[in-house]
Amino acid sequence: MARMDNTTQDADIDIGRLFGALWRDKVLIVTGIIIITGLAFLLLSSMTPKYRSEARILIESSESVFTRPQGSDQRSDTTSSLLDPEGIASQVEILRSSDLLMQVAIDLKLDENDEFNPTGSLSSLKAGMVALGLIEDPKLVSPEKRILDAINERLDVYTVPNSRVIGIGFTSQDKALAAKFPNALAAAYLQLQSKAQLDSTGKAADYLADEINDLKESVREAEAAVADFRASSDLLVGDGTNSSVLATQQLGQLSAELSRVRAERSSAEARARSIKAALDGGASIDALSDVLQSELIGRLREREIGLQAELADLSVTLLPGHPRIMGLRSQIADLSRRIRDEARKVLAGVRNEAEIAGERERELIDQLNALKVASANANEREVELRALEREAASQRALLESYLGRYREAQSRDEGQYAPATARLISRAVVPAAPIFPKMIPMLGAAFFVSALVMMLTTLVREIFSGRAFVPAAAPMNVVITRDPSPEDEEPEDDIQEVEIPIAVTPPAEPAPLEYIETQSSASDEYGVDALVAHLVESGADRALLVSPEGDAGAAVSVAVARALADEGLRTVLVDLTSSGAASRRMLADTECPGITDLLAASSSYTDVIYADYATGAHVIPTGTADPIKAMRAADRLPIILNALVSAYDVVIVECGPTNADGLKRLTGDSGQVAISVADPASPEIVETAENLVAAGYEDLTLVMAAGVDEMPPQPEARETFAR
Repeated sequence: MARMDNTTQDADIDIGRLFGALWRDKVLIVTGIIIITGLAFLLLSSMTPKYRSEARILIESSESVFTRPQGSDQRSDTTSSLLDPEGIASQVEILRSSDLLMQVAIDLKLDENDEFNPTGSLSSLKAGMVALGLIEDPKLVSPEKRILDAINERLDVYTVPNSRVIGIGFTSQDKALAAKFPNALAAAYLQLQSKAQLDSTGKAADYLADEINDLKESVREAEAAVADFRASSDLLVGDGTNSSVLATQQLGQLSAELSRVRAERSSAEARARSIKAALDGGASIDALSDVLQSELIGRLREREIGLQAELADLSVTLLPGHPRIMGLRSQIADLSRRIRDEARKVLAGVRNEAEIAGERERELIDQLNALKVASANANEREVELRALEREAASQRALLESYLGRYREAQSRDEGQYAPATARLISRAVVPAAPIFPKMIPMLGAAFFVSALVMMLTTLVREIFSGRAFVPAAAPMNVVITRDPSPEDEEPEDDIQEVEIPIAVTPPAEPAPLEYIETQSSASDEYGVDALVAHLVESGADRALLVSPEGDAGAAVSVAVARALADEGLRTVLVDLTSSGAASRRMLADTECPGITDLLAASSSYTDVIYADYATGAHVIPTGTADPIKAMRAADRLPIILNALVSAYDVVIVECGPTNADGLKRLTGDSGQVAISVADPASPEIVETAENLVAAGYEDLTLVMAAGVDEMPPQPEARETFAR
């Protein structure tokens, strides 16, 4: 037996009543807003205003090209370390240091200001917290700590992002003090930087003075050691144009002299060979330079030439046998013999020069060998000398460097010139308006918050009073049970519970429950769930459900379509029954265009597809067109189903009582045919199954309609679900 249990009834909130409650209590709401805003105004007016001002410092090197130490680059290592992020953060910590803050506090006499050094009695609240040990007794705190704590609460030192600028913000009840403190802190910081530079310069000058005295003595000793070693090692330096030792210079000079003597010897030997060859061969010696340079040979040649000229003149008038001619020829022969004798003397002189040059060469070679040994020894000693000279030179260079730095440091120290590594780029000015409290924005916020609180209070009161609720559509749980028979061992397993949302309007008086008797003998193998699982696993794109018993089996198609939709598949049900048995379970109004109108071409697809009121499935009802006219276009039915298959995952077709001939045009490549069975003993079931098997539909699925809800829907409750 089945029973319908209405356990709860939902209610909707009436928005109109809520706005009506706001309008009804408008006077109370406005009064509350005015009171809260007025209290906020009084509270803000009683607060002590606070003013804030800000100064900014740029971290950079203040050295110019004229004051920068000689030999330093454009940016020293110290300045570079100050300009990196860690250096900027370090400068922020210096600005927040206790010593610097106390110095500014003393300069501004903050110990006499009650804002920073309160000396009055404690309030009752603070006295109680002190008694409980929650806070420290201010009387036990030193004045310096109280002042520092007060300054740190009001001071804000920060770095401007992506820059080397440090901001100094200060908040105070005194607008003048709010501007004085950042400027005083910036001035004290710059003075501290300059003082640190002066201290560093003074210490450097003192250090350099001591080092210079030591270096002077070191340089003197190093240079004396060079001179002593040079004298003891006989490493005397020659002339000023050459800094090498004397032995090395002499070795070079002897090498040059030896080369010259060798050249002279070779030249003399060559001249001697040429003269000897000319004399031995009887050749003319007039072309020999050494012969031509002899004055005696020159005079003899002139005498010979004169006699030959006279012989030539007399030969014209005298015969060869004339005594005068013969006498001239005798004189000429005698002169030629004397010339050759003189040439042999010249040859002997040249050979003598060659021998002298050879002897000189041998002497130079001996001297050169001796100087080589001396020079080698001098080179070994010169290595030690160079080491001593390098040491003396390094000591001298260091001394000169220290002297230059000392003069620069001394001039800076005496002139008190020490540029800080920062400069003030923005001075703090006296603020015109307080930073807290902001009267107009805070009053506006108080007005808005008070209005919101008063309206929410009114709405909450209206909701909790129950006046804002109106009866609404409430879901009913339909529980279908079967009375257990005595032979059932576990009757609880036969209980099936199906929850169907049905919107009802609660009657004035409790209505009696309706009971629906059903007989459920279907097993899991022949149930709707089994068919749905089979369709999902097989990937069928359409399912044709035949109901031989008429409208009794149409509920199976609805259940299958809804179950597939719950599985997340896009599902549409096509109702081909003449009575619309399937679409009546899914739509409120079945008198709407459907499949017959689509066949008759009087409606489009968008006009005949509707949404199921309970799930996400779609349904195409029977329609309102003339069935006879629609059946004339029955050939278009496969085209329509193929179009639906391309748009949906599964198409469910409720065929009603039909046979194999009626299914020919409906089945597709992956269609599944099922028979809805309400009474297994019905002869229509057997006839339809035999007809389908005989036509080749051997893969049939039987689905038991028993247990599937057949309660007709309430049309007025589902009108909004119709498309």
